[in-house]
Amino acid sequence: MPLNVNAARAKVRAAKRVAVLTGAGVSAESGIPTFRGSGGFWSHQRFEDLATPEGFAKDPKFVWEWYEAHRRNIAKAKPNAGHLALAELEGRVRWFTLITQNVDGLHDLAGSRNVVKLHGDIWVVRCTVCGRERTERAELTELPPRCACGGMLRPGVVWFGEMLPEGAMEAAAEAVRAADVLIVAGTSAQVYPAAGLIPLAVSAGAVVIEINPEETDFSSEVTLALRGTSAVVLPELV
Repeated sequence: MPLNVNAARAKVRAAKRVAVLTGAGVSAESGIPTFRGSGGFWSHQRFEDLATPEGFAKDPKFVWEWYEAHRRNIAKAKPNAGHLALAELEGRVRWFTLITQNVDGLHDLAGSRNVVKLHGDIWVVRCTVCGRERTERAELTELPPRCACGGMLRPGVVWFGEMLPEGAMEAAAEAVRAADVLIVAGTSAQVYPAAGLIPLAVSAGAVVIEINPEETDFSSEVTLALRGTSAVVLPELV
């Protein structure tokens, strides 16, 4: 479909309840590669080695070296115009929920407050023994790092084969069911259960606005498809 920001803007302006689902494409313009695209994180590495409990158990030092390098790269990134537009939108709408598949924390840095993190947070570390979590942005010099209890720490992200954070999907589904408008930005909608939020919104009667440079599996089901990157389209929408 051709770019139709005016129609989408009218839908958002009329909405009392807005939910947003974001994926890796939103952060790509901040210099953070996507996981599946050309040049993405998994293009040169086996996710089985780096993003599964089995891979971590086999070689925690190797996994942590990769994640710490990734954390340092993310630390250099700044929120882009798409992140900032969503934070601004939150301040304009009476009821707003941002649901993200990203773990980089850029939505937080942009000023978004009501954020549901489906896949965890790379700045959180969790003890594999006592389960205690803490936010840790400082560079980790000892790898793998250790908890005060002596247990090994792991990245606070969701690996393949793991459950989502407790309550996250329930909160996301509740937000989508209640929304007048769902904005889907920068996601290929291939990863479940997050991708299931789009048909959930459709079935609940919400206006669904897709923002993506390319068509996705759900493009034919949405109300409006805006072809462009989130850093360009979201500021125009807001």
